[in-house]
Amino acid sequence: MTERTKGHHVTVAPSTQHVRVVIDGQVVADTRRPVVLRETGLPIRYYLPPDDVDLTLFEPTATRTTCPFKGEAAYWTYRGEDGSEHRDVVWAYPDPLPEVALIKGHLSFYDTVARITVEGEPPAAPGA
Repeated sequence: MTERTKGHHVTVAPSTQHVRVVIDGQVVADTRRPVVLRETGLPIRYYLPPDDVDLTLFEPTATRTTCPFKGEAAYWTYRGEDGSEHRDVVWAYPDPLPEVALIKGHLSFYDTVARITVEGEPPAAPGA
């Protein structure tokens, strides 16, 4: 799927890549079912199914942001078993815009806090 507005492009595609997310040495997510999102000017983001994320390590926050290309995002704070905390480190679009419906409810992590490793090649971008 693609959303194009004045040179801005957003594409989403399912993938079979192996994505693993670690925060403070703790594996918090591991999947082979990510959704790959490419957006003009931003790094590739991996949206992971909630079943493949250890949700017991996260608490929802009141933070909300709005993206004109994806919709309203909700955020969660990481609370590690060792007492560590990282606010708003993960986000999701509970009700994304129709053009990016594949990311609905999937979680993505800020790579400034989480160590995200990816094995395999991403799917080709639509129109590539």
